[in-house]
Amino acid sequence: MNRLEPIARRFAGGRTIHAIRPLGSGLINDTFLVEADGDNFVLQAINDRVFPHPELIAENLTALNRHLGRQTAVEVRLRIPRLLPAADDAQIRDRDSGRVWRALEWITPSESRERLANLTEAGEVGAALGHFHSLCSTLAAETLHDTLPGFHITPEYFRQYQAALAQAPQEPSDPDFASCRRFIADFGAGIHELEQARLRGELVDRVIHGDPKLNNFLFEPDSDRIIGLVDLDTVKPGLVHYDIGDCLRSCCQIPDTNGFDLQRCSAVLEHYLAEAGRFFTEADYRYLYPAIRLIPFELGLRFFTDYLQGNRYFKVDDAGQNLRRALAQFELVRDIERQRGAIQELIAKLTPTTAS
Repeated sequence: MNRLEPIARRFAGGRTIHAIRPLGSGLINDTFLVEADGDNFVLQAINDRVFPHPELIAENLTALNRHLGRQTAVEVRLRIPRLLPAADDAQIRDRDSGRVWRALEWITPSESRERLANLTEAGEVGAALGHFHSLCSTLAAETLHDTLPGFHITPEYFRQYQAALAQAPQEPSDPDFASCRRFIADFGAGIHELEQARLRGELVDRVIHGDPKLNNFLFEPDSDRIIGLVDLDTVKPGLVHYDIGDCLRSCCQIPDTNGFDLQRCSAVLEHYLAEAGRFFTEADYRYLYPAIRLIPFELGLRFFTDYLQGNRYFKVDDAGQNLRRALAQFELVRDIERQRGAIQELIAKLTPTTAS
C-alpha cells in the first residue's frame, strides 16, 4: 500500500486511508479499491500506451454524466461512476512512475460476475446494455471524443496483423500458430462487413460503451438485478453492433468448449431489444448476425497480433497466453458459424414486422 498511498491521498480530500487493494481483472488499466474514512473510492492508473490522451476520457465521462443528469431518476435505472477530482486536477501524472492516475466513485453495494449463473442474469445484461444505448440515443455521438481511434475497426486490426506477421521472426512449427493463420485467412470478406455497411450509410454511429463484457456490469449482491455499468474509457462514437457482439461474446462463450450458448444469446437479445428496439432500423436488425460472428473474430485477431508483437497490449501470465486466447475466440466463431441458421432464426423472431 505504501507505494500508492501518496497518490491516493491526493484524491482523498483529507480523509484517512486504511487500505488499498487490487480490484477487478482488467487487461488494460491497473485498478485498486481505496478504503478510506467515509466513502471508499476506486484508484486507477490509465494505460497511456493504449490511451495516449487520458484527458479525453475524463471529458467524455463528464459529458455522459451531465447527459444522464438531465434525465429523471425514473428514466435512469443504471448508475455509472463519477470522476472524483484530485485537489489540483481531475487526474494526475505521478512524477515518480510517470503514470496518469484518476479516482472514480465506488458504486456499492455491488458486485461484478465472471460467469452467468442463469438465464435471468443473461436477460438482465441484455436489458442493461439496451437501457444504456437507449439513454445515450439522445446524446449526439459527434459531441464525444474518439478516445481510442481505430477501436473495433476490424479492417484496421487486420492491417496491423499483416504488418506484425511480416515483421515476425521465422514462423514457428507450432500447430496452434498455423491454425490461427489458417483461420484468419479463411475468414475472408467478413472482416469488412460492418465497416462497409457504415460507409454505405446503412449503419450509423451512436454512443457506445465500447467494452460491455459481463464483468463490467454491476449486480446487486445476492440478486439478479444489475444496478451499474463501469469501465467507461471506451465510451465514444461507434456502431452499437460492436457492443452487442462483444456483450454476446462475453456472455455466451462456454468456457470448457468455447462453444456458443444459444439460450443465453436469446435471453440477452430479447431483453436488449425490448429496451433499444425503439431506435433500431431495418438495417440494424439485418446486421446483428454479422456482428455476433465478427466481434469474437476481431478479438482473436487482436490477441494473435499482440502475441506476434511480443505481448505489448494485453496483460499476460506467460508468453503463450495470447496465442491460447486467440485460439479460444476462433473456436467460438466456428461454433457461431455452425449455429448460423438457428441464430438467424432467433433474430428473425425478434425483428418487428415493420422492420423485416
